[in-house]
Amino acid sequence: MKHLWIVFCMIFSVMVSPAFAPTDDEFDYTGFTEDEELDTFDNYTIEISDDADIACRVANVSINSGDKPAAVQNFDIAGIMLGMTFEEAQMIARENGLYINRPKDSVVYSMHSDWKYSLDYECRRNGVYAPAKLEACINSLARNRGVMYAAELHLVRNVTGETIDVYFTSNATNNVVWKIVYKNDVDEVEGDAEKFANQRDKKIWAWWQNVLDKYGNPNSDTDKWVSSDNAFDPMMTAYYGELKLVDCGRQAEDSAINIQSATDNFAAKSYAF
Repeated sequence: MKHLWIVFCMIFSVMVSPAFAPTDDEFDYTGFTEDEELDTFDNYTIEISDDADIACRVANVSINSGDKPAAVQNFDIAGIMLGMTFEEAQMIARENGLYINRPKDSVVYSMHSDWKYSLDYECRRNGVYAPAKLEACINSLARNRGVMYAAELHLVRNVTGETIDVYFTSNATNNVVWKIVYKNDVDEVEGDAEKFANQRDKKIWAWWQNVLDKYGNPNSDTDKWVSSDNAFDPMMTAYYGELKLVDCGRQAEDSAINIQSATDNFAAKSYAF
């Protein structure tokens, strides 16, 4: 009887071998069988922008006469800085205790649009055409090959309504922060009465004073802190109730690497002539 039980266990283990067993990785799909049940990625938000390579649009900047370059690369927003990894940014948000992940779609995964086009071609060449299955195929191949990455982290502070949106480069450049956008409600007006306008003006004044206290005076025009006259170097811009800290050079480099990599690894047919 003992031997029969061992044989049964061996047969069962073959039947549920890794090729058929469920995976712990929700993105892990490598098959192309039309009848196969594909992962729907319900636990993730995936967004791929077709203009990912021009996501950072910059205008000319210059340092005000008499001012010096600002150490923007050392600026932080609630402890989060340019160049931090995705894991570091999440850890900072947890440790300072002020912000938590947005209740819905706090993390957004993405891939560069050139990779999406390349993988679309590869999936269709392998017989996947139905829209839902094609999307799952593209996403799974992207995940397995390391081109699917955590592109956005969205944080909220419920007690004040403040939000922080953090944007990351791809895995090709170590998945680090290239943009941070902070927002609050100081520019909002509750009604038309004079008292509401007065309250708004005071909120804006207090907000702007806090910004100056933390970062010093702007050194480019009246609302920008820049590292140099090169707009692709780190800079921060202040608005009414908003801060935008960016490193467009880092984002541009990441985009260029992805475009070249997607081209070099395009699964073209093996033509013979």
